[in-house]
Amino acid sequence: MTLPVVLNHLSAVADDYDVLLCDVWGVIHNGRESWPAACDALTRFNEKGGHVVLISNSPRPSSDVISQLDGLDVPRSSWKRFVTSGDATRAELAKRAPQAALAIGPDRDATTYEGTGLQLVDTVEGADFVSVTGLVDDATETPESYRAILSEAADKDLDLICANPDRVVQKGDNLIYCAGALADLYEELGGKVIMAGKPYAPIYDLALIEAEALMGRPVDRSRVLCIGDGVITDVVGAQSQNLDCLFIAQGIHGDKAKGEDGSLNPSGAGDLLKAENTTARYAALDLAW
Repeated sequence: MTLPVVLNHLSAVADDYDVLLCDVWGVIHNGRESWPAACDALTRFNEKGGHVVLISNSPRPSSDVISQLDGLDVPRSSWKRFVTSGDATRAELAKRAPQAALAIGPDRDATTYEGTGLQLVDTVEGADFVSVTGLVDDATETPESYRAILSEAADKDLDLICANPDRVVQKGDNLIYCAGALADLYEELGGKVIMAGKPYAPIYDLALIEAEALMGRPVDRSRVLCIGDGVITDVVGAQSQNLDCLFIAQGIHGDKAKGEDGSLNPSGAGDLLKAENTTARYAALDLAW
């Protein structure tokens, strides 16, 4: 498998692309603070006439997450449009109205269901399907905390709609479980899982629609670069869409692709990609202009 090209500076290839589909958590912030160099790189791309569309596996609608970006000092100049897994998932949920959903997730994700016409229930017995936005308390719980209720739902042959395909995200110095980890457990139990976020097509369809609106013309897919730190979400998703990808190797993967001198080890990055049978055109430890 071909190793990714080391790309320490986005400016080296910026003229080759009209659109950046950029991941959020793990690329421009870690849940506690934003990274100025990454934000500056996106701002500079926009200033040169490019178009940055943020594409996140957040289970909430994008309009509900913008305040989080503002609170982390992510400048509005660093992005033009924002699409989330929550946006794509809401369309899937609305198709099932007025069915009853067993909703699993924290209270902050309630906006995912607003206006969908669904009934929300808290028992498997009264549910037509399961919807997962995350763990109720990701600071203390693990997927095993949900084995009993998910086993019951799988035995009843209920579909599970997962609003966030991410398995884990980096929060400060820690990794916390996301809805994707519960989806993995559900499949292990024999249940059927439906996802609309990365790496699946619906979220990319939405993002490219936003890019076309910004450009006022059809998008040339050969001039779209995806940026992300998740191999099984960002990189696999870009590859499935036949889009170029810049793999940010120091996000959720920490120092696994870092050489002894502190720089990117291309072989280490290649090993992370090869493990998931995928590849990326470029790789860097962090996003910088």
